[in-house]
Amino acid sequence: MATDRVAPSTPVKRLTVLYDAQCPLCVHLRHWLLRQPQLVPLDLVPAASEEARRRFPGLDHRSTLNEITVVGDAGQVYRSTAAFIVCLWALAEHRPKAHWLATPAGLPFARATVLAAAKWRASTAGSGCEGGRCGVPGTPG
Repeated sequence: MATDRVAPSTPVKRLTVLYDAQCPLCVHLRHWLLRQPQLVPLDLVPAASEEARRRFPGLDHRSTLNEITVVGDAGQVYRSTAAFIVCLWALAEHRPKAHWLATPAGLPFARATVLAAAKWRASTAGSGCEGGRCGVPGTPG
């Protein structure tokens, strides 16, 4: 799995997922991740928040609002497609799929998923969360 920087041979014991708290899709996925059995604990922190800035002072926080970013407990930084794959890798039921998505055969599907999510986000930019509830069209709550 590609990362921006990684300490070789350092096992990942915890991941922090930075998500856009103003994006209905991102909030929906945050709730979905929290409901999944996790092999590696996930902390979900709003991107560019005070908490994110405190935890990761050297990170480009503006960019974390534009693309999914996941930070490992040893300083690994995963962005975009790699971040999507590592999120699935952390989940008990989805680790085998993450391994496949990280292969040359699976990577185009992972990239397409990330690009589709980005396109959906761009088409709904500015719609926000009415009434304090974010949701994805066609899904409950």
